[in-house]
Amino acid sequence: MHELPITEGILATTLEAAKQARASRITGINLALGVFSGYVSDSIQFYFDLISQGTPAEGAVLQIRRIPVTCSCSDCKQNFIWKEEILPTACPHCGGICFQATGGQEFYVESIEVEEI
Repeated sequence: MHELPITEGILATTLEAAKQARASRITGINLALGVFSGYVSDSIQFYFDLISQGTPAEGAVLQIRRIPVTCSCSDCKQNFIWKEEILPTACPHCGGICFQATGGQEFYVESIEVEEI
């Protein structure tokens, strides 16, 4: 349910960008979505299809790039990427258990594709 407000933000942002570019229609929207952002891709797509009707973004294709979780180890100071759905229990470099997530919560519009007037 919390995907509705962020999808409204995506639509508003892209419509404004298309207006500034004097585009007649938005054909594609490229999003970056962190694995730990808490947003569900299918819900974003569902709300986008619903609220974009009758706008220049209607029918635009949403491309969602998933950003993996990155962690930084407090013991060995190395960074690593965690590709699983749950956080790791130890650093893969030194086995340390003190680390923090430093990425994977991102959410932003990377680019849009438009047709010009």
